[in-house]
This record gives sequence, C-alpha cells and structure tokens, in this order.
Amino acid sequence: MKKKKKRAIKKSTEERLRLRVYKSNKNISAQIIDDTRGITIVSETSLKMKNGSNKEGAKAVGVSLAKKAEEKNVKKVFFDRGISVYKGRVKELAEAARENGLQF
Repeated sequence: MKKKKKRAIKKSTEERLRLRVYKSNKNISAQIIDDTRGITIVSETSLKMKNGSNKEGAKAVGVSLAKKAEEKNVKKVFFDRGISVYKGRVKELAEAARENGLQF
C-alpha cells in the first residue's frame, strides 16, 4: 500500500530555501532547493559513504550539507521531510545541519 502525502508542499521563497530529505532503506539524501528559480543549490547523499544506512551516515550527510550551504551563503531554510517521520535518520540529519549553521 502506498503512502500518501497529507499536506501540500510549501514553496521556498528568496529568504528561505527548501531543505528536502529523501530516505530509502539503504541511503539518505538531502537537497537545498530554490523553487522560485527551479534549481538545486546544494545536494549531498550517503551513497559515497561507508555507513550510509545508519544514523552516523545521516549525521555525516547533515554536516556536509551545512558546510556546502555555508559556502553558497545559504543560512535559512525550511525542512521538508516529505512522508518520512521525524525520527531516526531524518532527525539525526536535521540536528547535524542545525548544529553546523543552518537555521530552520
């Protein structure tokens, strides 16, 4: 049975971009998207990492994404977790990104 979204996706503005998180069984990825221009500013995935399927891998993705965003002068984002529940790997990625400079 497929999961259905229970809410509409909010669009990003020029002040706040959208931090989109996708989680599969083996990996986790995140992108910072500018919906006004229709482009991805920064992206990071755990495909390259050894421990991509656990919380440490998600934390590493959050740290790396925050550092890349800082280089592109992105500070404020809003968190779009999609249909994923805010716990486990999604929560670790979000907390690591917050600790390293992203505000949401």
